[in-house]
Amino acid sequence: MGKTFVEKILNAEKGSIVFRKPDIILTHDNTASIKNTFAKMGGKKVANPDSMLVVLDHNAPPTNSKIATQYQDIREIVKEQGIKNFYDAGKGICHQIMSYHAKPKMIIVGSDSHTCTAGAFNAMAAGIDRTEAAGIWKRGETWFRVPESIKIILHGKLNEGVYAKDISLWIIGMIGSDGANYNSIEYHGEGVKTLSISERMTLANLASEMGAKNAVFPADEVLAEFYGQREMEGEWADEDAEYLKEIEINLSEIFPLVAVPHHVDNVKALAEVKGKKLNQGFIGTCTNGRLDDIRIATDILEGKKVAEGFQLLVTPASQQIYMQALKEGLITKLIEAGANILSSSCGPCLGTGQGIPADGYTVISTANRNFLGRMGNKNAEIYLASPANVAYSAIKGEIADSREINADDKFPYKKEQSSTVIIKENDNRRMKNVWNYADVDNLNTDQMFAGNLTYNVLSSDAAAIMPHLFKGFDDNFTERVQKDDIIIAGDNFGCGSSREHPSVGLAHAGIKAVIVKSINRIFYRSAINQGLALIVNKEIVEAYNPGDSVDVDFANGIIKINTTEYKFAPLPDKLMQIIEKKGLVNWIKAESE
Repeated sequence: MGKTFVEKILNAEKGSIVFRKPDIILTHDNTASIKNTFAKMGGKKVANPDSMLVVLDHNAPPTNSKIATQYQDIREIVKEQGIKNFYDAGKGICHQIMSYHAKPKMIIVGSDSHTCTAGAFNAMAAGIDRTEAAGIWKRGETWFRVPESIKIILHGKLNEGVYAKDISLWIIGMIGSDGANYNSIEYHGEGVKTLSISERMTLANLASEMGAKNAVFPADEVLAEFYGQREMEGEWADEDAEYLKEIEINLSEIFPLVAVPHHVDNVKALAEVKGKKLNQGFIGTCTNGRLDDIRIATDILEGKKVAEGFQLLVTPASQQIYMQALKEGLITKLIEAGANILSSSCGPCLGTGQGIPADGYTVISTANRNFLGRMGNKNAEIYLASPANVAYSAIKGEIADSREINADDKFPYKKEQSSTVIIKENDNRRMKNVWNYADVDNLNTDQMFAGNLTYNVLSSDAAAIMPHLFKGFDDNFTERVQKDDIIIAGDNFGCGSSREHPSVGLAHAGIKAVIVKSINRIFYRSAINQGLALIVNKEIVEAYNPGDSVDVDFANGIIKINTTEYKFAPLPDKLMQIIEKKGLVNWIKAESE
């Protein structure tokens, strides 16, 4: 049996307890406290000062005299212990600073839960507590339990306007904040190569919000380029390694997400909370304060103004990033848009510095946590989103989707959205028995059934749903749809809210099949539960031309377009039974009789 990444790095099987010497020991504002514990252990000189990395960031610059005194104590500790890798207040957030030191195959520990960010560099990086950090200062080593591993396989690439933050929230929403407790997460698949180091840092950073011990990426050509090398020697899992679970994700199926108050795994499609009034926005932190993030936000904010009464804070993750943003003119553009630029610090994120929201404030942030009181006020609410959507929300003064910026606006990440597609009254998309929406991506649930009707029309009342089905998108649909019709559509079909009215209506209309390039996962489950058959096959959608005849053979997994046959994976027997019984309710009822 092959070995996982962490089994190779720690040279032991999962479940084993081993002692190892870390290559880097990270501490920050808690260094003074660690020194006190170190002294209680009888420590005088740290075992390996060259392995130590000390960064003042959580309260930088100090917000009161007590913290200022602690900062001075830490400066004295650094001098007396001969610690070379020290970054004073304002130099940056420790996990961004780590990117200047981390290397493949390293073992990195830090007295901060988001130390796992360094997994982006093919390192085994994990958080520890202060006492354990003091123990390493004394002994130079610590113990590790070799964790079981989860393999996450990324396919394809992200659509424009979707970001690494959305991937992380997608995974957290899928497995929960405890879904990877004490596990090592490995990112595999061709989709990994489409992600920059900045994006990988975001994903690795948020591993802690899944309960993971660490997350890690391969030492591939992307990492080699980051280091200015042609090749990069790292460590990676064997092909026959054994995993606790494997998760496959098609990046092209992901859409903008938010974590809503008051927990990071309370994840919803942005479309579900779009329009929520906001008072404050925050772009920065160890999760999304990198140069790429600031560039994206600036592209959206340039030439515009934040909404009246809205407070936008921007914190570059390091002084180096701040300086580069200055050279590129990004800081000037952000200030002109109405943003407040703060020193590189963790303060606004955890509520220890500037930017504490007022009572009753609703905040949208690029941070990694939205616990009640996280930003310093338990009477405020925090939503988590990507830098692009925080920036656009700042302009609108409400939660907004940056993909909907007007085509005239300068936004290089902009792509044509399905929300702008309105079928004209004389544009009959139904030819033979096929409704052709192949050119429409992101056909969302609001377009299928207006959100303001959700609580006025019961989802169980199919007849009442029908007059409203697809209204505002294709007014021809309800009047012309017939039993056994087929719908062909583009990417991300059914994105948006979890309301089941659209699938109830389509099933009631007698739609034989919906064939799409990709589909929203919630809509897929809802459709099957209503007895609506869905087939995800990009090749078939792209092969269809208006006027073609389409025939679907579910039993054999064949779709025939004119005379050409295309194979698709037949649905499992139980799902076919649900469809044949016209929904989950009928199927369960029949099973129990």
